[in-house]
Amino acid sequence: MSPRHHSPSKAVLFFCIVASAATLCARSKEFVKPPARPAGTYPAHDDHVDQKTAIAADPYDTKDKAKIFSIDFLNHDLLPVYLIITNDGDQPISMVNMEITLVTGNRARLTPLGTDDLYRRLSNPQANTNSNIPYPIPHKKVKGTLSQKQRDEISSAQFAARAVEPHSTQSGFLFFDVSDISNPTSGAHVYVRGVDDAKGTEMLYFDIPLAGN
Repeated sequence: MSPRHHSPSKAVLFFCIVASAATLCARSKEFVKPPARPAGTYPAHDDHVDQKTAIAADPYDTKDKAKIFSIDFLNHDLLPVYLIITNDGDQPISMVNMEITLVTGNRARLTPLGTDDLYRRLSNPQANTNSNIPYPIPHKKVKGTLSQKQRDEISSAQFAARAVEPHSTQSGFLFFDVSDISNPTSGAHVYVRGVDDAKGTEMLYFDIPLAGN
């Protein structure tokens, strides 16, 4: 007598279909910027109480935090830093003249990359292979250009606000090129200058030590 063949049960087939659909949805999920809490509630922040303005910086320097992106920024030696600005005053503040500098513990001075520079770094077929960057992600060659979805993700993620209205918060990501820099957040500070009050007067600079993270 020939051996009996068992076909998969309907339950098994249903499970496979659901699992495949979940995988496809996860891969196609759109980037969602994390909700911003008031800047003063983040570990790394500087609060100018007299000016009723606080600014926080939250580095996304681990694989777990960076998984909100579909783009592997860390593997390209790009450090995402979530910038949060809260205005608790009764007048708007302006970021039109804002300048941001990340100063590492080794005194390297870094400024955020613009959109075009980000595109070039991410599209470069020879990704940086510096083994001194302490991210738990393997470095490898990257080929190809950015898809429209990736460009849209960058546009959605980047800090783009020009002002913060009274009693509100604005947020977005800055991206720093940290190639050839070992442990860029250790002992680092983010300095923010050029934040103006409603009269156009520049506030004192903000000094945000990242050691609080």
